[in-house]
Amino acid sequence: HSTDFEVHRNWLAITHNLPLSQWYYEATSEWTLDYPPFFAWFEYALSHIAKYFDPQMLVIQNLNYSSHATIFFQRFSVIFTDILFIYAVRECCRCVNGKRAGKDIMEKPTFILAALLLWNFGLLIVDHIHFQYNGFLFGLMLLSIARLCQKRYLEGAALFAVLLHFKHIYVYVAPAYGIYLLRSYCFTANNTDGSLKWRSFSFLHVTLLGLIVCLVSALSLGPFIVLGQLPQVISRLFPFKRGLCHAYWAPNFWALYNAMDKALTVIGLKYNFLDPTKIPKASMTGGLVQEFQHTVLPSVTPLATLICTLISILPSVFCLWFKPQGPRGFLQCVVLCALSAFMFGWHVHEKAILLAILPLSLLSVQRAKDAGIYLILTTTGHFSLFPLLFTLPELPIKILLMLLFTIYSFSSLKSLFRREKSLLNWLETIYLFQLVPLEIFCEIIFPLSPWKLTLPFVPLLLTSVYCALGITYAWLKLYVSVLTEPVSVRQKAE
Repeated sequence: HSTDFEVHRNWLAITHNLPLSQWYYEATSEWTLDYPPFFAWFEYALSHIAKYFDPQMLVIQNLNYSSHATIFFQRFSVIFTDILFIYAVRECCRCVNGKRAGKDIMEKPTFILAALLLWNFGLLIVDHIHFQYNGFLFGLMLLSIARLCQKRYLEGAALFAVLLHFKHIYVYVAPAYGIYLLRSYCFTANNTDGSLKWRSFSFLHVTLLGLIVCLVSALSLGPFIVLGQLPQVISRLFPFKRGLCHAYWAPNFWALYNAMDKALTVIGLKYNFLDPTKIPKASMTGGLVQEFQHTVLPSVTPLATLICTLISILPSVFCLWFKPQGPRGFLQCVVLCALSAFMFGWHVHEKAILLAILPLSLLSVQRAKDAGIYLILTTTGHFSLFPLLFTLPELPIKILLMLLFTIYSFSSLKSLFRREKSLLNWLETIYLFQLVPLEIFCEIIFPLSPWKLTLPFVPLLLTSVYCALGITYAWLKLYVSVLTEPVSVRQKAE
């Protein structure tokens, strides 16, 4: 089983056996509780059902406990909580423009969107093979997006506030929510040229939003504030000592940065530009989460990643404010915020790419340009998740599942936009096809080579760096599309 299986079993045990005051201090297992309080209460509720399946799974000292009853309960709990995700997909489909609908139901944008979301390869392997509760959490996110698209702003804001206190990674897209609610709900009208009508500002609407945020935050963090434990909770939620990158580099800018540092180190040693005795022996691909000092390039601090992330998010936020395009503009900003945080964030997990892929699915069935970007991002992002499933029996499963999803994505979107030009140009097509030889090398050729003993990190390095190129390209292409897109007269009026 994956480490996340034990992580959540341990959290069941912690919340079931210990008083609230000890939840964020317990450290018997290395997998300490590091999600916000709402998720801890979610585990607490599950634990009271789990005790009827196997009480031993709720013993804190039973590390790596995995009886058949435990496996069944934890797997079934993920499936059951996906009900919220299914409902959220239904609500999102109701927000999709059906003008492009064909006679065949399988060619309707709503059907294609439902398939792309419900059978998303990344979400399937991360939740149901690896093990997490992302479907439930993305259900909250998609439902909040649907409510904003339906102009039910307070519901959307409340759902997103709750989501942030379930899993704080969603703070990546908080700027998009904040600006969109301010622009569309707190200011109630625009001028004829599309600029903001400042006199339309509603103090009542701002107050209502503020009350929602304060109430949700009080319910979540209030008990820990009373106990004087808020600093401890914050230290668990934001563990900056874990280092710039995860054990497997997420395919982002820092993967390219690390690869460049390693390449310069090799060149420096070969031509005697560097002193071998001063080269640190620690490797960020050794399988451990640790702090790391770069050899040639400047080492990166948490503050530097925060500044880079904020700078990369700003253009999308400015577009949302100065070039409002309704729900589509909001979705574009959500995707760009998620991608920008993924590209430059501190200790980013590879699974965070789903935070951009799922919202982009809603855009992919609306315009051919967005569909092309979606195909690049989803194919590359999903391939980057392959290292999560590293055992031999999982190899054919992950390849077959990804092939099925990828073939459906390409064929359905191509059919939907058959009157448009090709969704991908020849360079983009060649790049995606090169994933095939990369997988053959990493899974078949490399394990049989002598490099496996001397350079065990090479498959992860190649996968991370190659996928980082595609994700960076998709991010830049979407940014160019948003920044250069004109605002129609109808959109200005809205």
